[in-house]
Amino acid sequence: MKSVLIRAKQYQPTASGAEQGALRYLLEHSEEIPQLSVKELSQRSFSSAATIVRLCRKLGFEGYRDLQKQLLFEIALRSREETKGNARVTAGSISDIIQKITYRNIASLEETVKLVEPQVLEQAVDMVCRAESVLLFGLGASQLVAKDAYLKFIRIDKPCSCCEDIHSQYVIAQNSKPNDVAIVISYSGRTEEIVRCAEYLKNQGTPIIAITRFEPSPISRLAACCLNVMATEELYRSGAMSSRISQLNMIDVLYTACINRNISQNVRMFSHNRLDTDRG
Repeated sequence: MKSVLIRAKQYQPTASGAEQGALRYLLEHSEEIPQLSVKELSQRSFSSAATIVRLCRKLGFEGYRDLQKQLLFEIALRSREETKGNARVTAGSISDIIQKITYRNIASLEETVKLVEPQVLEQAVDMVCRAESVLLFGLGASQLVAKDAYLKFIRIDKPCSCCEDIHSQYVIAQNSKPNDVAIVISYSGRTEEIVRCAEYLKNQGTPIIAITRFEPSPISRLAACCLNVMATEELYRSGAMSSRISQLNMIDVLYTACINRNISQNVRMFSHNRLDTDRG
């Protein structure tokens, strides 16, 4: 069964104007909802109580109380999983570390699978296949994901750009065109430099595919299409681990879907680009 937040996120594009305020508040302040009455939520979200109750039913719940109950359960479960996943990896034996890191990565992938909407992925594939070139943006661990995407797409002869230097990324964004597509990678969706790149892209009319955590953020708001990964890591952490795995997996999914659009041509391209490792 899909979580409350996933249902709300998926329904959001088709929600009525009256429902948008309640949905936005639910997504941005989910941990407050179990403590709020319908009246309090209606005041904070500028929606009527009747609209909120109808919205709950459209999301598959019997009413507001049923939604609160399910959301409270999910918050408690998420808190428990985060505690388990974010346990200090320096504590315990090597076996403990293997278990903790592997558990965290598997959990991140399993939760991210629930977020992948076929129609959104289809939209992203359309954007990539139509584009004259793919522009990749990211910093730190997200830059490693961008580099992985670059190495994949050039194998099918898709023109790409991927620069480590942020100033070069600024210039590429400022010179981008509407017939390009930008893949902007940021787990937090709030990295100042990458948000700046996204703003340049938006000003140029360049469509943006964002690979970011399943939370409202400046980058998700600027993107035409969001491929979300589950928020299983704290924003302030010792290093990107499960988030990087989920982002790499999302690149693999997008790339494979793009290959399948023209499978015969791309298979020939793989054969043409194969490196002969036996050659002296």
